Amino acid sequence: MPQFLPIAYFQKQFCPFAEATLSVATHALHYGTGAFGGMRGLPNPTDPSQILLFRLERHCQRLSQSARFLHFDLPASEIKTVLVEFIKQNRPQEPFYIRPLVYTSDLGIAPRLHDVEHDFAVYGLPLGDYLSPHGITCRISSWQRPSDLNLPLRGKITGCYINSSLAKTEARQSGFDEAIMLNAQGKVSEASGMNIFLVRQGQLITPGTDQDILEGITRDSVMQIARNLDIPVVERPVDRSELLIADEVFLCGTAARIAPVQQIENYVLSAERPLTQQLQTTLTAIVENRDAAYRDWVDVIALD
Repeated sequence: MPQFLPIAYFQKQFCPFAEATLSVATHALHYGTGAFGGMRGLPNPTDPSQILLFRLERHCQRLSQSARFLHFDLPASEIKTVLVEFIKQNRPQEPFYIRPLVYTSDLGIAPRLHDVEHDFAVYGLPLGDYLSPHGITCRISSWQRPSDLNLPLRGKITGCYINSSLAKTEARQSGFDEAIMLNAQGKVSEASGMNIFLVRQGQLITPGTDQDILEGITRDSVMQIARNLDIPVVERPVDRSELLIADEVFLCGTAARIAPVQQIENYVLSAERPLTQQLQTTLTAIVENRDAAYRDWVDVIALD
């Protein structure tokens, strides 16, 4: 069982993590009527009395937008206030992950979003590498990425992630680390919980927002970094066959950061990944607040 940070935010107050419990009749548990976020933080390598948070404002904005799909008005400013206080209450001493969650907290049995109560909760846990930063293996999933016509894919809605769970387990049980999902048009969409990039002839290519992807914050960060490094960035549909002949492929997300792909199905990709390594190095420096050009992406939280 994971070790969690000792303090949670639950039902509008901070409490010991073990006391932040739900009824088995909770509406969101039955119908997937919740939305979540995910953020990484770490003690400042040069001053452990400070915590560094990567793109806090953008994460709060996305969770606020996700809550709107649930008919829940939760301002980004309120989310930020709770997250900052959550960090001060827990005083983490190693890299960690924060999971804020909004959900329908009623105990009713009717699947609906009107006339139900909502809650906003936060918990966290220490977290190192979610996937190996040195290289992972992937398979093309038999599970299709849903369409935005079926589910609100621009929000991190809890019910949507049964699709990701099926794809991830299928991949792991067939000997791979991760799944790559195609959309209804047979084009590459994303991994089980990460966006995907490939490199061909010096261009950084990724499926666009019209390919049923989540608008990932790390994805957006990688594209901005690449453009600032004068690396051409192209958003367009990607065929599965392109992945097999790409010069480099990597996945990215808050938990995974940048994870190079070393094999897809039975195709082994090149071990030379100069562009991926450049982006990894730059992103790490930014997250650790060592790159002055991106200081506005890092919030510094003083614990004292």
